[in-house]
Amino acid sequence: MATVTYDKATRIYPGADTPSVDQLDIEVADGEFLVLVGPSGSGKSTALRMLAGLEEVNGGRILIGDRDVTHMPPKDRDVAMVFQNYALYPHMSVADNMGFALKIAGKPKAEIRQRVEEAAKILDLEPYLERKPKALSGGQRQRVAMGRAIVRQPQVFLMDEPLSNLDAKLRVQTRTQIASLQRRLGVTTVYVTHDQVEAMTMGDRVAVLNFGVLQQVDTPRRMYDHPDNVFVAGFIGSPAMNLMSVPVADGGLKLGDYVQPVERDVLGKATGSEVVLGVRPEDLEISDSGRGLAIEVDVVEELGADAYIYGSMPGQDAGDKPFIARVDGRTPPAKGEVVHFQPKGEHLHIFNAESGERISD
Repeated sequence: MATVTYDKATRIYPGADTPSVDQLDIEVADGEFLVLVGPSGSGKSTALRMLAGLEEVNGGRILIGDRDVTHMPPKDRDVAMVFQNYALYPHMSVADNMGFALKIAGKPKAEIRQRVEEAAKILDLEPYLERKPKALSGGQRQRVAMGRAIVRQPQVFLMDEPLSNLDAKLRVQTRTQIASLQRRLGVTTVYVTHDQVEAMTMGDRVAVLNFGVLQQVDTPRRMYDHPDNVFVAGFIGSPAMNLMSVPVADGGLKLGDYVQPVERDVLGKATGSEVVLGVRPEDLEISDSGRGLAIEVDVVEELGADAYIYGSMPGQDAGDKPFIARVDGRTPPAKGEVVHFQPKGEHLHIFNAESGERISD
């Protein structure tokens, strides 16, 4: 097993003005499961392909363990990649697909068979070893692609959106299998996804990228509770965090006709008369006094014990992101009703309006 280090790694595609990956600095511990997540075009797949040797590194270094692999060919890096489209050979059986890399490496037939059977047992693929890929379901094909990586016994697993071709139910099931399998094998893994729920449920740590720049790398819990900037705050969490520009008032923040108390040292870090306030849907309470943020309910999403209301503030543009709050599912507000909300003071996220950086503790 090995550590992985991105040391100011940069990739600029020919003809491009800006880097697709810009001075990426991440250290992945031995045996860690790190998830790279971000919107389309954020550079996450490029970062993974740089580690695999499939993309050139134009600046900085990439290390696997103590080896500088920046300019090393892919075959010498001792990594195994699981692709989005499985990349299985259609004319070969499952067993031959899984053992193909070992065959090319000149391993004895007996060793290949032993390693394939061990991986098939781990992945519940034993009944399918003689089948061709076309006779398998999408989830089974994905497990074959995983098996092909496992039999190579690499230092690092690389996974590029391996669940995106599966249906919703199978995705949930398979992501649990992949996470538990990785923990059992203890192989350092770098996993790419655009799905932040996938990232939060699978990774030991999560790295958020946007336009090729690393925004934050942290544990899922820390990232949810303490996003470093407005982008991470809005990207991590489902439903999304409510973000709004609010005026700084004496002793706090002005929310409608209500002043939310905020410590003076936090307000002192604000560079203007406004800050960006972030509040998660579960951290809002309906105000009995009728004071606070006035929200007109547009949609009620009933989920049994809980319900989410989607609404807007009076005067808010219809194209703006809806305001989301979690309420009691047994007594939710009605559509069209105006409800006043106040945030729970201990769960406020306050950001500088100019830089977008976090200023609250």
